[in-house]
Amino acid sequence: MNDTLSTCSVTFAPAERTVTVKKNSSLIQAARKAGLHINASCGGAGVCGKCRIIVEEGRVHGGESEKLSPKDFERGYRQACTTEIIEDVTVRIPEESGRQKGGLDTDIPPRHRARMHVFNIDDLKKEGLFDPPVEKLRLELIPPTATDNRADVGRLIQGLADQHNKHRLVTDLPVLRKIRRALREKDFLVTVTLELPVNNRSKCHLLNIQPGRWDHRNFGLAVDIGTTTIYGVLIDLHSGKVLAKASCYNPQMSYGEDVIARIIYAEKPKGLAMMQELVVDAINSLISDMLKQARLPDDDKSSPIDRDEINSITIAGNTTMTHLFLRLEPDNIRRSPYVPVSTFFPPMPAPDLGLELKRHCVALLYPAISSYVGGDIVAGVMGSGMYRTDLLTLFIDVGTNAEIVIGNKEWLACAACSAGPAFEGGGITHGVRAVEGAISDFSINPETLEPMNVTEGNKAPIGICGSGLLIIVATLFENGVINPDGKFNDLDTPRIRKGRSGMEYVLAWEDECGTDHDIVLNEVDIENFIRAKAAIFAGVSTLLEQVGLQVSDLEQIILAGGFGSFIDLDSAMTVGLLPEVDPDKIIYVGNGSLMGAWMSELSNHIRQDVVAVVRKMTSFELSEVPGFKDQYVASIFLPHTDLSLFPKVAERRTTEQR
Repeated sequence: MNDTLSTCSVTFAPAERTVTVKKNSSLIQAARKAGLHINASCGGAGVCGKCRIIVEEGRVHGGESEKLSPKDFERGYRQACTTEIIEDVTVRIPEESGRQKGGLDTDIPPRHRARMHVFNIDDLKKEGLFDPPVEKLRLELIPPTATDNRADVGRLIQGLADQHNKHRLVTDLPVLRKIRRALREKDFLVTVTLELPVNNRSKCHLLNIQPGRWDHRNFGLAVDIGTTTIYGVLIDLHSGKVLAKASCYNPQMSYGEDVIARIIYAEKPKGLAMMQELVVDAINSLISDMLKQARLPDDDKSSPIDRDEINSITIAGNTTMTHLFLRLEPDNIRRSPYVPVSTFFPPMPAPDLGLELKRHCVALLYPAISSYVGGDIVAGVMGSGMYRTDLLTLFIDVGTNAEIVIGNKEWLACAACSAGPAFEGGGITHGVRAVEGAISDFSINPETLEPMNVTEGNKAPIGICGSGLLIIVATLFENGVINPDGKFNDLDTPRIRKGRSGMEYVLAWEDECGTDHDIVLNEVDIENFIRAKAAIFAGVSTLLEQVGLQVSDLEQIILAGGFGSFIDLDSAMTVGLLPEVDPDKIIYVGNGSLMGAWMSELSNHIRQDVVAVVRKMTSFELSEVPGFKDQYVASIFLPHTDLSLFPKVAERRTTEQR
C-alpha cells in the first residue's frame, strides 16, 4: 500500500459495502458515507464505548480506549470514532455495534451532496471575459520640444489613443497635480491606472499615474459583507490569481444577529455611525491580514504588496448591510412598503467610505433589487452564471433570510423570505454554529433507536449545527420516531423522554458530551425547524406559481451560502425543504456573493452585465402575494400536506406502513 495516497478505500463487512474516503478520515465518517449505522453517541470523544469495530485487513491509526481490553485490541477491535484510516482497509461491524441481529441496514442510501461548482480563472480567460475593470497601462511618450509644446495632459491623452486605443478620458484634480512630476521623473515613461467604463458611451477614468513601469503590478480586492461573516480575497489583476483570503465575524452581531435588530439600532442617535464604523474597521483589518499573507514571486524573492498598489475593491452585501456600510439610513427597509434609499451605487474613491486605501482605489458596490433581495444575491446570480444559461434555473441562498431567484438568460424573477436562524444553529435549544464538537451528521439504529453522532473535528458533542439539524429531523421522521406534525411517537426507548419543552430525544448523555448537560432535540426545536423549511419551500412554490411554472419545469437548482455546502439532499427533500428533483440537477456554488464580487474584479464584461440583469429581474414581495400564506401553512408539515409533491417520500412511507 502507498501511504502517500490522498484517499483510501474502506470495505465494511458483513454488508460488503465499499467507499472511498480521504486519508486520515475516521471510520465513523466512512460508515456514514457508506450509509451504515454504528452505535456511537459521543460523536468521537471515545467515551461511550459503543462503536466497536474489528479491523480485518489493512492498517489504521488510533482507536485505543479504556473500554477495550488488551486482548480485544490484539484481536483487531478498535473504537470507530477515534480510528483514522491510513490505507485501504476491511473492517467488520459486530452485532453489538450495528443492528441487534447482525444484519446491517443496506437500505440506507449514501449521503447525496450537491455537485460543487468551482470558479476557474482559466475558464474566464477561454471565454474572453478576463478584463479587469481597472487596468494599468505603460506609456512611452516623446518629451516636449520647441515645436511640440502641448500641455502634459494633452500629451498623455494622445499617447493613450496612439498606444492603447483609449480615446475618451476623464480625471480629477488630485491626479492632475501628479502628472507633471510623474512624466519627468523617468523621462516620460509612465504607468497610468484607468477605470474602464461600464458602457461605450462613458469615458475611461484616469485614477493614477506613476513614473516608470508598473503595469505588471495591479491588485484588487473582493469583499462579501455577510450578516454573520465578512469574507475577503486579494487578487492579482494581472494574472487573475488569488493571493490571499481572510474572514472574520461581522462585529455588528453584538447589536443584533439579524438585519431588523441592526436597523433598529441604527435608528438610535449615533447608531448608524457605529454600525458603519464596525464594518469598516473589520474590512480594514481583513485588508491588513491579506497584505501580510500575500507575496508575489519576483526573481525568486518574496515581493510584498503595498497598500498603495490596490486599485479597486468590489463589495457585495444584502441591502441592509450595504446601507449600513455606506451610512445610508435603512429605516424604511423594515417598514411597508419597504423602500431602500437606493439600489444602485456609483463608483467612488475607497477612502470616502473610511477604507484605509489610497484615493486612486475605486470602490465598486453591487446593486440591489429590493429591500430584501440585495447585492449579495445579484452577485450570486452573476457568479454562478445563471444569467447566461438557457437552463431554467432555481437559485436559493439558504440563511436567516432565504433569497430565491428563478429564470435563465431570458428572464429572472426573485423573492425573499424570512427563514429564521435555525439553519445556522439559532433558535434551537442546543444549537451551535458549525464549530468543533457540533453534531453535523447522524443516523439511528431502527430497532434500538440508538444514535450515531458525527461531529465536526470528531470531538465530544457540544450542540447541533444547521446541517446536523436537517439530517437529525429527516432521520427521526424516516424511522418513525416523529410524525408528520413533528411530534414524537410513543416508543419504548430511554432516548425519548419528557423534558422542559415537551417531549425530546436524547442525542448524547452528559458523560459523553463536551458540556455539562445532555444534548437533546425537543418538539419546540423541531417546530422551529419546520417553520424555517416551510418558509423556504413556500417561497419557492409561490414564486413558481407567480411565473406560471411547476417544479417539474426546473432544469437546474443552484444552492448558495454556507449551509448549502453541507446540505444533505436526501434529507432536504425528505423534510420538504427542497423540491423533490433528481439530485444530479443540484449544484452548490459556495459563497455566491463573494464569487460574484471576485469575478467582477476580474471581468468588466460581468460588471457591464450587472445593470442589465438587475433591470430585467422582477421582484415579488411575498408578504403582499395572497397565495404565500396558504403555501406556508401547507408546508408546515413533514414533508408537506400534499404528498403528491414528494412521491418518493410518499412511496417510502407507504412501504413502511405495510
